[in-house]
Amino acid sequence: MYIVKAKHIHTGFPGSTMTDGFIVVESGKIKAVEQASELDRWLHEENQEVNVIDLGDVTLMPGLIDVHVHLGFSGGTDPVGRMQSRSNEQLLVEMVSNARLLLKSGVTTARELGARDFLDVAVKEGIEEGLIDGPNLVISNRPITPKGGHCWYMGCECENEEDIRNAVHQHAEAGADLIKIMATGGAITKGTFPWEASFNLQEMKATTEESHGLGLKVAAHAHGVEGIRNSVDANVDTIEHCSWFTKDGIEYNEELVTDIIDKGIYICPTTNISWKIDTKRIEDRIPQLKRMYERGVKFIMGTDAGIPHVTHDKYVDGLEVLALTGMTNAQLLEASTSIAAEALGVQDKTGSIEAGKDADMIAVRGNPLDDISTLRNIEFVMRKGNIPDFVSRS
Repeated sequence: MYIVKAKHIHTGFPGSTMTDGFIVVESGKIKAVEQASELDRWLHEENQEVNVIDLGDVTLMPGLIDVHVHLGFSGGTDPVGRMQSRSNEQLLVEMVSNARLLLKSGVTTARELGARDFLDVAVKEGIEEGLIDGPNLVISNRPITPKGGHCWYMGCECENEEDIRNAVHQHAEAGADLIKIMATGGAITKGTFPWEASFNLQEMKATTEESHGLGLKVAAHAHGVEGIRNSVDANVDTIEHCSWFTKDGIEYNEELVTDIIDKGIYICPTTNISWKIDTKRIEDRIPQLKRMYERGVKFIMGTDAGIPHVTHDKYVDGLEVLALTGMTNAQLLEASTSIAAEALGVQDKTGSIEAGKDADMIAVRGNPLDDISTLRNIEFVMRKGNIPDFVSRS
């Protein structure tokens, strides 16, 4: 059993920070969250070995959640070319390395939204068996895409509704936790265009009907307005990017936003460090995101880790871009923890520091409620009660 002490504990909900407290961890779960005055009772009443970890003047908080990563992409200038040039064995090694990098950055849960040849299953199993370090993974396997569509090289091209329904079942049998569908083209796949819809409404509905019937959520990659509309009408669970693209520019749609809110669809804008590099993206998209958030859209934090310039250790840059919408630091932390967990359907396991939940937590030097950049100062990481070997226990 561990007792983890910290000067500040932020449980993951607004106004829920305590001073001089500790967290009791047993069998990978949070057993209790206590004030320092209760420490002697725990030390003397427990009839088992107790390991006390005193982290000192840090903020102990829920582990971060990245709801949009690609472990098989390198984050270099040509991640697609690199993926295509590598064997499955080589790619698996790279995915393991990227999973470790996520965990070192404080990400204790990640949603993998597109991996080649079911390799995400192997990485997830390795993490759960304790063979490798990495975050808890929520996996989608290969993204469903049309012939020659966005990310076709991951291996799941579908030409009609029957193909889609069969793919959903194949993924479910292989161990997918959700289904990912490319509702539009994408910027990094030659021959596809982000503003063009990849599937019609009936094909999108086939995806959600089949997936929801199996108890699986659906994440839709949708940059263009038509693809966003199809995704909303098909009742997907999350929309990735939601860029409002048309062939001629950006056309923000208030009516569609109303439908998104009414249906409770979560939006992952995939803000990341590349927005800082190409500042036109900030100029073009932040006004729409600001309006969406003001209206009540639920944002969740995902970086699209692996695409050009976005390595798997740049989580905080995405948060700093999302902050430009006017979200407070407390709201940003919710989008990164409790609300993200809710969107992924794992809120009963993680996303906040509460008794009964998995012991997924990090400690940072400083207070992210005051300065979100302090999330770069990772001092401690624990995932399901396990402390990875890169963490100092002194």
